[in-house]
Amino acid sequence: MPDAIALKTAEVALSPSKSFDGPNGPKPKRVLSPRNIMLYGTLFVAAAYYLLPLYVMIVTSLKGMPEIRMGNIFSPPMEITFEPWVKAWATACTGLNCDGLSRGFWNSVRITVPSVVVSIAIASVNGYALANWRFKSSELFFSILVIGAFIPYQVMIYPIVIVLREIGIYGTLTGLIIVHSIFGMPILTLLFRNYFASLPQELFKAARVDGAGFWQIFLKIMVPMSLPIFVVAMILQITGIWNDFLFGVVFTRPDTYPMTVQLNNIVNSVQGVKEYNVNMAATILTGLVPLVVYFVSGRLFVRGIAAGAVKG
Repeated sequence: MPDAIALKTAEVALSPSKSFDGPNGPKPKRVLSPRNIMLYGTLFVAAAYYLLPLYVMIVTSLKGMPEIRMGNIFSPPMEITFEPWVKAWATACTGLNCDGLSRGFWNSVRITVPSVVVSIAIASVNGYALANWRFKSSELFFSILVIGAFIPYQVMIYPIVIVLREIGIYGTLTGLIIVHSIFGMPILTLLFRNYFASLPQELFKAARVDGAGFWQIFLKIMVPMSLPIFVVAMILQITGIWNDFLFGVVFTRPDTYPMTVQLNNIVNSVQGVKEYNVNMAATILTGLVPLVVYFVSGRLFVRGIAAGAVKG
């Protein structure tokens, strides 16, 4: 048996075959190639550009004023204190009142929640109708909505002030909620329309054959399949409404000012000593809600943007 194995090995060695040219497959890429160096270098610079101001805000808000006056804004705090955060929330003066951002926070919540719910509810139905139910003048209606998404807000402020004054809700939270809901609908309708148009039409047609109506198809088929675009709409509206300053200062009064208007009053106060640590803490508190919402649902945001912004 060993002789047979040896003979077979010799035959294989002597038989003509392809020459061995080395390992097959793609050539391994170098980790530190010029392309990678440029790519990661650009990403690092961009990340530093956005993260450095945030770092300065955080470390400044944790310092006392004597340490801030030393002038090194990039150094970490030698002694961490949360007193600026407490003062920004509870006792900082925002004009005539010195109750901090707490009142403005709850005003912003009372403005944001109904505005987001109303605008998304109406825009989702609009987008569904425009994508799947072709009615007379639907294209004209859609064109008007798209044009409305690009009209500068400043052009319409004065007419809206007149309208809200005439119906008796100017200066109230209700009036500001209506304004945010109306101005959020054009871009949201565009997103929902494109997303619903990208869904398989066979589902819609099958439901129609089975006798399902307008609301049954929307609530039982379209909405369960549309979580990503609803998350996108929610993030866009929460970010836009919570961070809004222009509408808040125009359509409300001091007792109903949202958080951003109160932040402006704290930062631009001309009375007393300029407390940079309190200003930084107030700024972080004001932007905390949109940041938390985005980080919690960031993955769905990317999916929804990809599906609802480029399809249709």
